[in-house]
Amino acid sequence: MDSMKKRKDGFQGERSIVLPPKVVEMEMQDPLASSLYVTDIGYYPAAQYHYRDRTKPIAQHVLIYCVSGSGWYRIGKKDSPAAKTYEVKANEFCILPAGKPHAYGSSDSEPWTIYWLHFQGEHAAIYAQGAQNPQVVLPNLQSRIGHRNSIFEEIFTTLHRDSGLHALRFVSSLLHYYLASMRYLQQYRQAEVPKPKTTDEEAIVEATVHFLKENIGQRLSLSDMAAYAGYSVSHFSAIFRRKTGKSPIIFFNRLKIEYACNMLETTDIQVNQLCYKVGIDDPYYFSRLFSRHVGCSPGTYRKKLRQEKPDSLI
Repeated sequence: MDSMKKRKDGFQGERSIVLPPKVVEMEMQDPLASSLYVTDIGYYPAAQYHYRDRTKPIAQHVLIYCVSGSGWYRIGKKDSPAAKTYEVKANEFCILPAGKPHAYGSSDSEPWTIYWLHFQGEHAAIYAQGAQNPQVVLPNLQSRIGHRNSIFEEIFTTLHRDSGLHALRFVSSLLHYYLASMRYLQQYRQAEVPKPKTTDEEAIVEATVHFLKENIGQRLSLSDMAAYAGYSVSHFSAIFRRKTGKSPIIFFNRLKIEYACNMLETTDIQVNQLCYKVGIDDPYYFSRLFSRHVGCSPGTYRKKLRQEKPDSLI
């Protein structure tokens, strides 16, 4: 386990919402939202020295979904014989049970990037049951990681914009879906309509594109892509360029920019936060890459959207 050094000044690119007590009270008293509701939610990219030790139990279950890097968590007080410590790695999640002391922290050498939320409600324990151990959600041909992350963004954006009863009920419904996408992974993955069969080369490229979309927030090398496809770098690059007209790296960067454009249009995320969502930890480099593909900076792109779509969600 890495050293427990707590960072107090936040993490570059972090996003979080803590619902006020009055809003949580609304959720608790509503017949629909009380089934399952959020009290805190956030996204921490490359959260070095992230550390929390709750010696006093809280009423909420805590979901930690690690998408890169690694970390650890402990359930129970540090000196208790019953306490147990776990490691959590990329593409794994855990749910720390309500009512028990716990601690968690990011690896010093490979800081984790995590989606996290605190939730409770009449049905919360059903989703938390059995998820105390790390649960694996690796990308594969049927995975829908990008779709799951979009559900998270809908929850976050809705809470950021509105705390009325209708918004809270909508978020409650989304939260059921979000947690179900993890706890009932096989059913979630099988729910997508299968695509028609293609030629071998088309299948290779299609599988690789899916892999790239599922890892939009990662930094993948050409070797990583070729290894996933099961070919040498040169053979893979030739197939990919023949079928798409672009090199794999350029294609991946284009996917990142398309994703960024969608985020700029549908969420309130700041540019210095958005770069981390596409696996780029330098906002200036991200802006240059965005401008190269789109023809303007991310800020200008969002400004144009607001002028062209004054009634949009932005």
